[in-house]
Amino acid sequence: MEENAIFEPLIDGILTKGYGIADGFLSAGEVTALAQQLRDRRAGGQFKAAAIGNQQVTIEKQIRGDEILWLDEANAAPAEKVYLDRINEFIQYVNRTCYLGLQDAEVHYALYPPGTFYKRHLDRFKTDSRRKLSVICYLNTDWQEADGGQLAIYLPGEDGTERVDTVMPVGGRLVCFESDRLEHEVLPANRERLSVTGWLRTR
Repeated sequence: MEENAIFEPLIDGILTKGYGIADGFLSAGEVTALAQQLRDRRAGGQFKAAAIGNQQVTIEKQIRGDEILWLDEANAAPAEKVYLDRINEFIQYVNRTCYLGLQDAEVHYALYPPGTFYKRHLDRFKTDSRRKLSVICYLNTDWQEADGGQLAIYLPGEDGTERVDTVMPVGGRLVCFESDRLEHEVLPANRERLSVTGWLRTR
């Protein structure tokens, strides 16, 4: 994989419009393998309802309805290791080109059953400033506009008003933005919506 071709659009997008998109961050085969691994782990009872807050203990279905599983690099399956290795390559690239001093990543699967969503929020906790970049990679096949589940990103407009950009959760696509700057939400999904969500962190 050519680093410049896949990583540079992410950096350019963040600098020019606040967020970057890289289609083909994962190949179709890699998406299929990772989505199957997600489903296998869920079938094995490893997922749990996502919570909110720094301690991740409060479940609020009216705020978010996804199910998640945190990934552990030490116990990663081959398909998961492919993704985690690529994220680590991106961390090294960002540190070389942008000098952010990124140290590691925290990553989890996210599955949104039909009808679920995640209301507008910011990714950085008030008591923890380590999260610098948010990264979301989609694992969906043949996603259509009518399937919903778009990522809505709230951006400042030139005239002081707010604008909203929406991103389709297309398989293999990765979206990246600064964790402490952009509020965003997941619009209601009309079919099962799969992704790997993570944060690139400093010390």
